[in-house]
Amino acid sequence: MSRPSPTRVSFASVTHNNLGTVRKLNSVLFPIKYSEKFYNDIVLPEVEDFCQLVYYNDIPIGTMCCRMETQGEETKLYLMTLAVLAPYRSRGIGARSLQQLVDSAAAYTPRKITSIYLHVQVSNDDAKRFYERHGFKEVGLYTNYYKKITPHDAWILQREIEPAAKPADSK
Repeated sequence: MSRPSPTRVSFASVTHNNLGTVRKLNSVLFPIKYSEKFYNDIVLPEVEDFCQLVYYNDIPIGTMCCRMETQGEETKLYLMTLAVLAPYRSRGIGARSLQQLVDSAAAYTPRKITSIYLHVQVSNDDAKRFYERHGFKEVGLYTNYYKKITPHDAWILQREIEPAAKPADSK
């Protein structure tokens, strides 16, 4: 009996060269149109580890995009978008994407990232459960967060980030 070939999930930083693919995916995945500022910001060098195209067997099927927010000594990642096309859901790809993001945040060395946070529309119970299964906790409610879609309110979910373990000295 032959085994099915393993599915390859891979990630690539968002660049000017693949920005058109991100735009197309976002137009299908999200109920809002993102601004030019959003697209200009996701190709900045400091977020290349946190703004990624998600591939399934070399086919682009999702995106995740973050921005860094620093106040004083604290730096957080704000997860602006994370989505996978409907035919590819329930295959662990979203979980792999989120783990990739958490691992990248933990390993980031220019500054310590303390947490990742995001907004989830209050009507999106599936998304809330997904994030909670992956270590996110509800930390607040933002009323009237969404201006152009209903319901307007959003849960604020957050996950603390522990820095990646440093390899022990081998003497």
